[in-house]
Amino acid sequence: MKQEQAGLYIHIPFCLNKCGYCSFYSMESVHLISEYITALKKEIRYYRKIFSSFDTVYIGGGTPSLLAPRQLAEFLSAITQYYNLDKNAEITLEANPGDISLEYLKDVRSIGINRLNIGVQSFNDKILKLLGRRHSAKEAIAAIEAARKAGFNNLGLDLMYGVHGLGIQSWMNTLQQAVSFSPEHLSCYQLSLDEKTPLYKKYVSEGWHLPDENTELKLFLTTAEELENAGYMHYEVSNFARHDKFKSRHNRKYWRHIPYLGLGPASNSFLDNKRWWNKASVEIYIKGITAGKMAVEDSEFLSTEQLQLEALFLGLRTKEGINLKHYKTKYSIDLLADKKTVINALIKNKLVEIQNGFLRPTRKGMAVADSLALI
Repeated sequence: MKQEQAGLYIHIPFCLNKCGYCSFYSMESVHLISEYITALKKEIRYYRKIFSSFDTVYIGGGTPSLLAPRQLAEFLSAITQYYNLDKNAEITLEANPGDISLEYLKDVRSIGINRLNIGVQSFNDKILKLLGRRHSAKEAIAAIEAARKAGFNNLGLDLMYGVHGLGIQSWMNTLQQAVSFSPEHLSCYQLSLDEKTPLYKKYVSEGWHLPDENTELKLFLTTAEELENAGYMHYEVSNFARHDKFKSRHNRKYWRHIPYLGLGPASNSFLDNKRWWNKASVEIYIKGITAGKMAVEDSEFLSTEQLQLEALFLGLRTKEGINLKHYKTKYSIDLLADKKTVINALIKNKLVEIQNGFLRPTRKGMAVADSLALI
């Protein structure tokens, strides 16, 4: 089997304000951006003897669209200086609707960014306000239209459901509005709340609750049905694409244990069964790299058993499922023989199916994918 190329993730850890539900690392300030890019270019250079080529680059955050096109171009240029970037590389930029104009999008497209992921979350101003987003529904629509005018033909929208005040019918309206723009990709995430986030505290103080299991299931199945009827493939628990070629090539590397390099604070990397991660602080990151030290906080080697369990967990979150023959070759485990009773029970309950040598979750199975991995 041909070895897939590695993916590159660049973390842009700056926000003007943190969303109420966000537990990812970022800082609510932009004053260190220039120094950060200087440090980032040094980290890019550092890994040139460990990684040689990439065919995906994902610029995530934080809020990457706070960077000017020339700043994005600065580190993209460093990437092509030290690595072989595939001529058909997927280069994704995450963008906040309130930051992007037609001019901005034309500029970022001209520097090689060919995939845009817009954090819409909702077309309802009340919901946006509750989530702590700083854009309006009107700005979200304007951003999508500007992306099309700028020539982006690989456009993804992020949406969120299970939010207080957003019933099933309102969520259906959101989906229908999103589909009306014919995005190539849709990510639909159910709101989850970390105890450290302001929105969690708001839920507690107001006596609100996340949806119960039955409502969760109904929301999930409604989402899948609505989008599949609109011509989208439900290829991972939260992700839908209009065609195979529009599946997120970068994210699929995480799900399939393909090597990836993560740069910037709090970023993770994976190579040769080793995972390592950077310290979650812009200041420490800049200070360390300026002094010639790398920003790695810690690392771990994954045992065969850990890799096997992760492959099971991640594989059963995808429509493709697990290639039973490859799984047996790689981990010396015959899932159908070793887990016969459990798998037969899951098949009986219409949670998984076996097709063409793959163990796959059904739509109902994808709704409880994290539990399936416990087989």
